[in-house]
Amino acid sequence: MTPKEFISHLDEAKVLAAIADAERQTSGEIRVFISSRAVDDALKHARQRFEKLGMTRTSERNGVLLYFAPLSRQFAICGDSGIHEKCGDTFWQGTVAEVGKHLRAGNFTEAIVHAAQRVGALLSEHFPRRDDDQNELTDEISRD
Repeated sequence: MTPKEFISHLDEAKVLAAIADAERQTSGEIRVFISSRAVDDALKHARQRFEKLGMTRTSERNGVLLYFAPLSRQFAICGDSGIHEKCGDTFWQGTVAEVGKHLRAGNFTEAIVHAAQRVGALLSEHFPRRDDDQNELTDEISRD
């Protein structure tokens, strides 16, 4: 599937609303990135993109990137050190499996919304929203 086809099937407003809803409960940050390139290892590229997007600069190191490479039919979820030390690989692997079911069924919006909800619940458990919380990263869907 081409990135353009993937994007054309997304209800971007619904995705952005899910991210905003999740972030209202946490000081954590969730971003979505859609690559137009073929990748051999989505997690490796997600980690690189995580750095390029400045996601390591959150005050509590609690950013999460949902990375999609539709041309390669791959995706990954990458969390910063603050959240990763709280949940470990098991949470990420389970979430990837759930999101994968939505993607294989062609439910692209639902895949991203589900991921945002799951990640948001985890972030709110470990990083509840504070009174002085500010949105440290844009919620818009990024692309290369």
